[in-house]
Amino acid sequence: MALFIILMVVIIINDVEREVLFLDTALFIDLLNKNNINFFTGVPDSLLKPLCDYLTKTYGIDSGHHLIAHNEGGCVAFASGYHLATGKVPCVYMQNSGIGNMTNPVVSLTHPKVYAIPILYVIGWRGEPGVKDEPQHVFQGEIMLRQLESMEIETFVVDKHTTEQELYEKLNHYKMLFELGKSAAFIVRKGAFIADYSKEYKNRYILNRETVIKIITEYSCDDMIVSTTGKISRELYEIRANSGGNHSRDFLTVGSMGHSAMIALGIAVNKKKSRVWCIDGDGALLMHMGALSVVGNIKPENFIHVILNNESHETVGGMPTVISTTDVCAMAIALGYKTAYSVDNETELTKVLEKVKTDNGPALIEVKVALGARADLGRPILKAVDNKSNFMKFLGEQK
Repeated sequence: MALFIILMVVIIINDVEREVLFLDTALFIDLLNKNNINFFTGVPDSLLKPLCDYLTKTYGIDSGHHLIAHNEGGCVAFASGYHLATGKVPCVYMQNSGIGNMTNPVVSLTHPKVYAIPILYVIGWRGEPGVKDEPQHVFQGEIMLRQLESMEIETFVVDKHTTEQELYEKLNHYKMLFELGKSAAFIVRKGAFIADYSKEYKNRYILNRETVIKIITEYSCDDMIVSTTGKISRELYEIRANSGGNHSRDFLTVGSMGHSAMIALGIAVNKKKSRVWCIDGDGALLMHMGALSVVGNIKPENFIHVILNNESHETVGGMPTVISTTDVCAMAIALGYKTAYSVDNETELTKVLEKVKTDNGPALIEVKVALGARADLGRPILKAVDNKSNFMKFLGEQK
């Protein structure tokens, strides 16, 4: 209770004194709704989890009010279609790592010099200077404001001390920009949004993801592994550390979500006598699904693509992906993979792993896994550049 009292700030709106403990998520959404902004689309972010949870609670996930899209550029495009159909201003939320994906439609579609489509962005500030964060976020955090400024998107930084009055005034200013076909953004600092509601996401699967990764490391033997960003790479690192294994055979893709398959493909086509495993996630797969078509076209026989599918963006809070209605294996076969398997238990998994060890690829294995990770799951202590150096040394010894 004492902590809450310390955090209390006083704001005055319309001569009425109000006490708030933080920037309340419901207050923020209500303010947007009062300004006729009531459609939301985005890719989840851990800093925005209270916002994402509240949107899911309030609107659910449907194409009419709230849509979780495959990547941030897709969000901008979908929001543009919404504006064209309704004349209203949509809200797009994302982590700042998604600015790269959104840049093309921002500068070539929505900018006032093109179609002048106004959008309100809500962007989580990972890697903010002076705030400890993971290595893949540091440079992005440094350049974010300059990136948005270069795209002529006006910004306002929000933290837990931001008042409703400040938001109200800024939205009034933003409304004038929207009328000119311009876009604007709220930049959200860590800890800005707090809510008394936290949604727990679940799926129907029981297979533990870390167990699956451990089994794969046993079957991959001396092969090389490229793992996707998030908890998959963290779990792979700890499995190696706990078993006394060699980290040099693993490339931990700590950033660039959705690109692990193409990294692994680039290795596979240049190390044809070595087997290359890509351990991917469903959210990452969806983000840049075109990689499947490229793999299927090139048909590297030494390529094994594992999709650990928990139907969620777990690393950033657990919000669902749209993959539950996608037949991943049928898609892979249609795009040129030689074989594709879907499993949801250890017995089936080990049988499939035995097959792909001897068959020619490219092979895809979809493993349906439960949500959740160990509470004490750590992070790699190996620097990214050292991971690269060790991995390249290992690759240099392969044919």
